[in-house]
Amino acid sequence: MSRPIIKRYLPKSLFGRALMILLLPILLLQLVVTGLFIQRHYAGVTAQMAGAVALELSYAADVVDAAESHDAAQARLDELARPLGLGLQLLPDTLLSLEARRRFYDVSGSALADTLRRHLTRPMAVDLVSVDKAAVVGIETSKGVLRAEIPRRRTIASNPHLLLVWMVVTATALVVVAVLFLRNQVRPIKALAVAAEAFGKGRATPFRPAGAEEVRRAGAAFLEMRRRIERQIEQRTRMLSAVSHDLRTPLTRMKLALEFTEPGPETDDLKRDVAQMERMVQEFLDFSRGEGAEEPASVSPAALLEGVVEDQRRMGREVGLSLPEEEVAPMALRVGAVARALTNLVDNAVRYGRRVETSLRANRRSVEFVIEDDGPGIPEELRETAFRAFSRLDEARNMDAGGGAGLGLAIALDVARSHGGVVLLDRSDALGGLKAVVRIPR
Repeated sequence: MSRPIIKRYLPKSLFGRALMILLLPILLLQLVVTGLFIQRHYAGVTAQMAGAVALELSYAADVVDAAESHDAAQARLDELARPLGLGLQLLPDTLLSLEARRRFYDVSGSALADTLRRHLTRPMAVDLVSVDKAAVVGIETSKGVLRAEIPRRRTIASNPHLLLVWMVVTATALVVVAVLFLRNQVRPIKALAVAAEAFGKGRATPFRPAGAEEVRRAGAAFLEMRRRIERQIEQRTRMLSAVSHDLRTPLTRMKLALEFTEPGPETDDLKRDVAQMERMVQEFLDFSRGEGAEEPASVSPAALLEGVVEDQRRMGREVGLSLPEEEVAPMALRVGAVARALTNLVDNAVRYGRRVETSLRANRRSVEFVIEDDGPGIPEELRETAFRAFSRLDEARNMDAGGGAGLGLAIALDVARSHGGVVLLDRSDALGGLKAVVRIPR
């Protein structure tokens, strides 16, 4: 139970954790050294110096007891006060009325009081609060209460704080140097993380390996991996584009031949087959351009979704649109790729449902394009299969009905992932059919 609570308050960044690893030993060392210094030196020296003061007070009390009268005793104390450096006064009270007081953090005062009690066998009390920079001691004698005012400088070592000050100053200087060093070491790692995150969103930002040897090796490995992925994407795009282009030529000839063929049921079937093949070729082209060379551009997500819906409405399709009241800030997107992904999802919704609603949701971290319909939907156990390229669902909602190649959801997922996002499928609570959510981080 305690580990999650501790982790909750630990730093999350590499810089914070490295700084904590550096500072904790320094702080612990400071505490140990300070404790030993106070216990062994500060309190010990105070006890030694207080022992000498206790002998002087004991002698003064004996002088009072040996005096013939109260006035004679006070006269003898006045003679002793100057050479001893103490404030001595004989009070007429026969009982000790001085209140023993001490601040809880007064370590030297505690050592002084303990030492005086060990050396003086008489009833006494020590007040360390009433007089600033002095300790007031009351001792019972036969002539009254001996009140002694002891300067604190006589019971503590001179300038004991210098060691602590030097420790704090030195530790602070070392921490400053360590922070500057850590910032320089963490900066290449942050640059690598930024480059990797940008590449995950489809942007190839400039990056040059720097820093320690291990960080340079990781940066070089990332650059090599990025080049291999870019080559693979380029090769796939070229291959699919070439295949699709080669297929368009015979399809064009077939369409031309069908135009000069006598109308009939067989001719109509052939035209539908050619139209189906054209749609499949177009899907191949869309799939090949899913991670193509299109550069991201700043665009309003609301305007992008509105444009897709307007295109559907121009085709005579009834598609609802709901946009947030607050204006959604523009973000960097591959406009053509995202539009194709949303168009594919809307096409599927129109194909299998009678009512289609689109909406936009935005927050500080991401933007969500939502497409809902009232069709049969996709069973939960088949949703993962529906994202696979060229997959054909045999039950419920067949994503390949109507002559598709099974690439509609695959293209949408491919585009979302190229922006660092994801496509989620769920049941629509409002319409009862399928709800597709394209979530793209800002």
